[in-house]
Amino acid sequence: MKPLVYRKSRRVRGSELPRHKLHLAKGDTVRVIRGEHRGREGKVLRVDPKRFRVEVEGIVLKKHQRATTAGQGGIIEIPAPLAASNLMLLDPKTGVPTRVRRRRAADGTVERVAVKSGQPIPRVKAG
Repeated sequence: MKPLVYRKSRRVRGSELPRHKLHLAKGDTVRVIRGEHRGREGKVLRVDPKRFRVEVEGIVLKKHQRATTAGQGGIIEIPAPLAASNLMLLDPKTGVPTRVRRRRAADGTVERVAVKSGQPIPRVKAG
């Protein structure tokens, strides 16, 4: 039997969205390299690999909220996730934005390495 396919998106129904491989992880220190918040730095609060989005501490979006019967309107600030391609990881040695390579360590684990300095970038332990 042929699988049911949505006409507009041409996606098979019930299939998972692809997960993007990200160079960032929760707890990393990053700098924004594109967009309205260019040049700002902060810690990664949340990573969403399905949507290729990263939420950074201190990066907020100003939103104009319409007044309702329940509450008052005005300009409110909400955390805004950014595209992961607009962020660069900071080198642990120099504090300069760097690209990231992956290297297999002697014990078989994969570690991230800063391209500029060659320093390994440790993963921040959650908890």
